[in-house]
Amino acid sequence: MSRPERWALATLLSLALVSGTGLVHTFYMDNTVVVPTTGGTYIEGSVGLLQPLNPWFTVQNDVHRDIVSLVFAGLLRYNPQSRRIEDDLATMKVSSDGKTYTLTLKEQLFWHDSTPDNPHPVTVEDVLFTFRTIQEPGFPNQLLAQNFRGVNVTKVDDRAVRFALAQPYGFFPSNLTIGLLPKDAFTGIPVGKLDQALDFGFKPVGAGPYRFKGVVQTDVSSEITLERFPRALPPEYHLDRIVFRIFPDYSTLLGDLRTLQGVRLVPRNRDGDPLIPKRFRARTYTLPQYVALFFNLDRRALQDEKLRLGLQLGTDKQTIADSIHQPLIVDTPLLEIDVSDWRYQFDLTAAQGALFASRWHLPEKLRLQRLLEQDEANKAGGFRTEPVVYLETGAALSLSGSLAAIGAGTRINGIALVRHRTGTGTWAVAIPTAGGTGTLKIGENLLRMTDDRGRTVDSFYLQRFASRDQYQRAMEERRLVIAFLQGRGGTVPAQDRITPERLFLDRGFLRLRRGEDPVSARRNDRDEPLQLTLLTSGAPPEYRQVAEQMQEQWARLGVQVTIEIPASRDALQERLLRRDYDLVLFGQSLLDNLDSYPYWHSSGMQKLTGNAGDLRRDAYNLSQYVSFKADSLLDTVRRTGNEKERTDALKQLRDVLKQDVPAIFLYSPVYTFAHHQRIRGIDLGSLSLHSDRFLTLSQWYVKEHRQFVEGKNWWSLFPWLRSLIEG
Repeated sequence: MSRPERWALATLLSLALVSGTGLVHTFYMDNTVVVPTTGGTYIEGSVGLLQPLNPWFTVQNDVHRDIVSLVFAGLLRYNPQSRRIEDDLATMKVSSDGKTYTLTLKEQLFWHDSTPDNPHPVTVEDVLFTFRTIQEPGFPNQLLAQNFRGVNVTKVDDRAVRFALAQPYGFFPSNLTIGLLPKDAFTGIPVGKLDQALDFGFKPVGAGPYRFKGVVQTDVSSEITLERFPRALPPEYHLDRIVFRIFPDYSTLLGDLRTLQGVRLVPRNRDGDPLIPKRFRARTYTLPQYVALFFNLDRRALQDEKLRLGLQLGTDKQTIADSIHQPLIVDTPLLEIDVSDWRYQFDLTAAQGALFASRWHLPEKLRLQRLLEQDEANKAGGFRTEPVVYLETGAALSLSGSLAAIGAGTRINGIALVRHRTGTGTWAVAIPTAGGTGTLKIGENLLRMTDDRGRTVDSFYLQRFASRDQYQRAMEERRLVIAFLQGRGGTVPAQDRITPERLFLDRGFLRLRRGEDPVSARRNDRDEPLQLTLLTSGAPPEYRQVAEQMQEQWARLGVQVTIEIPASRDALQERLLRRDYDLVLFGQSLLDNLDSYPYWHSSGMQKLTGNAGDLRRDAYNLSQYVSFKADSLLDTVRRTGNEKERTDALKQLRDVLKQDVPAIFLYSPVYTFAHHQRIRGIDLGSLSLHSDRFLTLSQWYVKEHRQFVEGKNWWSLFPWLRSLIEG
């Protein structure tokens, strides 16, 4: 073979090889898909404190709840994608009357300390221990204990447990999502000291998808490492390790971003934009929570329904939400109910109308009303003198009138009338400004004319002043009253009329309002000012901003608000327990079942007996709200298994709360979770807690490979080539 022929053959072979390789690559790409594969580590940063890891005492919605959710597993679990409670370590059957729940453990369940030589299975005894311990007197977490009061927990057989309720409770399955604990890990520990079992708390043993490997304390963070635990239960998890790094503050966290693949709760800048690192993706979400201003209905002033309605109508929620960069405004605690027809929106005119109908009025209105009543009374009598006089102390007010109109023995302020020296048939009297009987004092006086039997036959309201400044302000006030009366007659153009809104009470006298004048505090008929104390927390910092917005907005309605923020969480908790507030700005969480019962049923009221020992920590009804109708509807929502009956009850409950105004509902917080672009497969769904983002952790991955689609493999290459040739 000649040299040119060899070159030609080599070229043809090269082309064939390249073409063949291209065809094989095309076949492979067309008949395979990218799928996650096992491996990799996810490192997440958060701000907080490392606490013992025990599902019995995971009360706060913070980072240690996140860790607990992966280390421990419950009988049931919440699915944020279907928004339903589903099986986890057990399957559930419910009796037809809705009062009995039977849970049967699945096969091949083991605790994390199991080994091939020494297996440690999850048993019915562990289930009984977990729930019966909660019911023990003296159990340290009474908030959790209330979920199982009156529930009879019994063993059915070696794999099943029965929970018997006194009444149907449709939300009970949510209580069974709490992580199970191994009975033998707490041997010898008294019930009252379970929250002090630190050996277990910092080296926990659970049955969840990840087991605790260790904790490392560094100069900047606490680092907790979890590793994947092989379980017989689906689903299969891809990530080998989960590392939680807990920092003391966000500035420290942000300074160590290069080591992180995720940030739990992303802080925001002054414009409200989340501080997302480069190559990170933001995931915004909400929880079934709301922030509201709760009225303490035990306080006499706030029992005025018109006042509460006026304050609600006078609250500009949009301005409040914009100031703290929270876009989701709410009008009701029933977050699953449509409120498109909600009629109590911000309306200053309607707010003033509701407040006008209340027993709390602006002092300008009260002053004007009193002056008008005095003017009307003066016109009805026979006195004819100026209602405002300037008289220095020592001078006397001279009055006169017709003798024909009075009888013998007539007196004014106890001073006898005398015939006028002119002899014209008139009487005269001098009312002194100093001395004894009938003296005119500075300010308002009522002149009384009495007959010979001491009965009042006429009267006259008169204001006396010895100060030129006060006299001039009183005369200006008198001029405004006359102008107001003229305006009511309809002869004065609308723009020139004197209305109560144009008046300002300045040092006891009405004058025309100026641009810099504040709105005066409203007062009741007993001349008590409308002053309210607003209690809130220093964390999150948005609460202070909201409180200050409310203070400013309500000041324009004539309501004085004093903001009080206790120095510590314990101090705040103490005041909440004692209901030591007029108003409290606080957030409430409905969790996965959206259950409003604890917050609005009268059974959640605090019993204020004066004895601190009687205060209940599970009294969540912050408004001390009582409504028999609301109680009945809340009972129905909890009891019924019929979705239509439940929806109808919620709609009626919405209307009851709208009518009673026990609180002003403001917004539902929006949160941001950020992760590196390398972390894929994340689909948060509808979360009920921050930790619920890990309920879909089985879908997260960092490594991937290609695999043939169903029905295809390398032997499929030849039929594929044939189809290309024939096609």
